[in-house]
Amino acid sequence: MAGTTVKDVNPHVFVKAYAAYLKKTGKLDVPKWVDLVKTATFKELAPYDQDWYYIRAASIARHIYLRQGVGIGALRKKHGSTCNRGTRPSHHADASGNILRKIVQGLEKMDLLEKDNNGGRRITQNGRKSLDLIASQIVREE
Repeated sequence: MAGTTVKDVNPHVFVKAYAAYLKKTGKLDVPKWVDLVKTATFKELAPYDQDWYYIRAASIARHIYLRQGVGIGALRKKHGSTCNRGTRPSHHADASGNILRKIVQGLEKMDLLEKDNNGGRRITQNGRKSLDLIASQIVREE
């Protein structure tokens, strides 16, 4: 469908579809430590889903598509959550910056993202085409 963008589809469906696309292409470099690492300091265990790295990469690509100039600090806040402090009130804690940095570097290597002159990252022309292609496929299937 002509003119379909990422904004036109359900975010959950899009992230799942784009994660499957990233996994199928095999261009995203996945570190060896992915099955061992926690996604934040406040987590107790590593993620159960084997494809969590691809899902996080798809989520980051979508977020930068919608909001140009996002840096690692903003992504840490977005992917963070509440920290369980026992009987004390819970507070927000940021996600791991190393994981997000490796994902962004992998997406840059795939030529989906590039550094913005004003700081942070922005989506490239190839990245925009790739994400819009997946969005149009989702609309066609529905």
